[in-house]
Amino acid sequence: MPNIVDVTYSQTGNSTKTNDMGMREMQARAYEARDAQYLLLKAPPASGKSRALMFLGLDKLKYQGIKKVIVAVPERSIGSSFAKTNLKSHGFFANWEPKDEYNLCTPGSEQSKVKAFNNFMESNEEVLICTHATLRFACEGLDEKVFDDTLLAIDEFHHVSADVDNRLGEILRDIMEKSSAHIIAMTGSYFRGDSVPVLLPKYEAKFTKVSYTYYEQLNGYTHLKSLGIGYHFYQGKYTTAISEVLDTDKKTILHIPNVNSGESTKEKYNEVNTILDTIGEVVKQDSETGVIHVKRHKDGKVIKVADLVEDTSKDRDRIVEYLRSMNDVDDMDLIIALGMAKEGFDWPYCQHALTVGYRGSLTEIIQIIGRATRDSENKTHAQFTNLIAQPDAADEEVKVSVNNMLKAITASLLMEQVLAPNWKFKTKKSDDDESGPGEIIVRGLKEPSSQRVKDILDTDLNDLKAAILQDDQMVKAMPGNVDPEVINKVMIPKIIRVKYPELDDNEVEEVRQHVVLDSVIKNGEVKETGDQRFVRMAGRFVNIEDIHIDLIDTINPFQKAFEVLSKSVTTKVLKVIQETIEATRISMTEEEVLILYPKIKEFINTYGKKPELNSNDPLEKRMAEAIIFINDQKRKRNA
Repeated sequence: MPNIVDVTYSQTGNSTKTNDMGMREMQARAYEARDAQYLLLKAPPASGKSRALMFLGLDKLKYQGIKKVIVAVPERSIGSSFAKTNLKSHGFFANWEPKDEYNLCTPGSEQSKVKAFNNFMESNEEVLICTHATLRFACEGLDEKVFDDTLLAIDEFHHVSADVDNRLGEILRDIMEKSSAHIIAMTGSYFRGDSVPVLLPKYEAKFTKVSYTYYEQLNGYTHLKSLGIGYHFYQGKYTTAISEVLDTDKKTILHIPNVNSGESTKEKYNEVNTILDTIGEVVKQDSETGVIHVKRHKDGKVIKVADLVEDTSKDRDRIVEYLRSMNDVDDMDLIIALGMAKEGFDWPYCQHALTVGYRGSLTEIIQIIGRATRDSENKTHAQFTNLIAQPDAADEEVKVSVNNMLKAITASLLMEQVLAPNWKFKTKKSDDDESGPGEIIVRGLKEPSSQRVKDILDTDLNDLKAAILQDDQMVKAMPGNVDPEVINKVMIPKIIRVKYPELDDNEVEEVRQHVVLDSVIKNGEVKETGDQRFVRMAGRFVNIEDIHIDLIDTINPFQKAFEVLSKSVTTKVLKVIQETIEATRISMTEEEVLILYPKIKEFINTYGKKPELNSNDPLEKRMAEAIIFINDQKRKRNA
């Protein structure tokens, strides 16, 4: 199946080049903001956020009066990203040297780790690394004032939530209000998989934001030059179709579905065994490392597999330790995981991130894709594949399947935004105005009237689009169910007001215009002819220099991926999707059906076809709706 998104990069090498202090492009950008008390670093997986934190932390220890640095990560395996690192040999003034006893991302009870945390706070030691869980438990008995003159760095910051039941969010708010602590928040995606914001506006406004986009990162790589994002559909059990998308010649991380999802067989260990049997014959499992050696059916080659689904403590610890210490391309071929090997997991050689079933949030999808997007000599292409259940007309859960497909479409839309280059939009004030590199001039575009709007447009545009795309009402509107003007003039402003309640109506409109413009340009096909650029919108090419904001408001900017996906799905499946969606909107009584039914039979006998839903004849269209209504009632009775 073809990719929904297939992006090629210019391989400038900029994102991996270092300056005279050993900092890559993103790290140098973050270091420029080192004096900020509260710093939010938004950069994609594999961009070097952990080392950026080292530079920032060491600067604060030496020059800003900070006495301690605490780094909190979501799970133990990520702790290795903050291990001892030689920075002086690359030009920095100090090395990152946390002591082993204060790296708490190790096996052991939380009780012992909390004790070590408290010892650290009372000692003269400078650096501690722990999990989010350890931080939560340790803060139960601590006064917030102990964090005075401390830098608290929270990795994968989207785990924080403004929800009152989110303990990590509560701890953060209390520390900000009751101590002089510095905060560095790091994340590859500053949005969540739910409707709850990461931070309330009054706290978010305190942060200085540094953003580094996926496009900047991948465009600046040395080896990786392309990324594909595709969806594959299966019928029955996913284990019968896994061989179609799992290529063990590629270094792969395979995430099987959550046991509570519809795609799961509910027997996770059997699923792993079935996958191994599909690949070949298990030769042995190393007793020291836990690595499984499998002899492939197709050629007899023995490959190395890591099973992270097995949750026996001893077995899990030994394979995690092995994965943490890998440093050669031949150390591993396939990792099978359920909840692990996502956020912060570092395997640069990974070429293919394969996930079964729709994942819980767009954040999770981006994190999984990030496992394959590190620059490495062994690959020029990275691939993300989502294997999901195909809707079937006879499936009693057809609506669930369709809904999952629409979510997958939504995710692909988001990735188009994340992976496309950023444009800067300017208001066209006169015919003499000229656009600079990466700029587009737009008639009627409102310029930012406040610094808050400017900050949102500079740093939050992708996150805002993520919030729009994961909104329940927008998901329902995606496939053209709602008039584009309603989406642009009603639905999008409503979401902006919820996310940024401090904006007035004029500021909301300024943000809305940029969101719509950005989405149209990035979902459109941009072509250059001479010194002019054209974008295909609504089936026609328009000169970018002549785009008027009123024109944009007549187009649904969030529809292209559905159309692209449609080309790759069978007619039968598309018909089921369309009818299922239409059935939710049709209001009809059985009495009307009885009246229309003879007319439908007469229409078919006369024209040799069924009435069409997109007909201009109101009666034919109503007859088509009646057929959909009848089919939907049949499906409901069968279910």
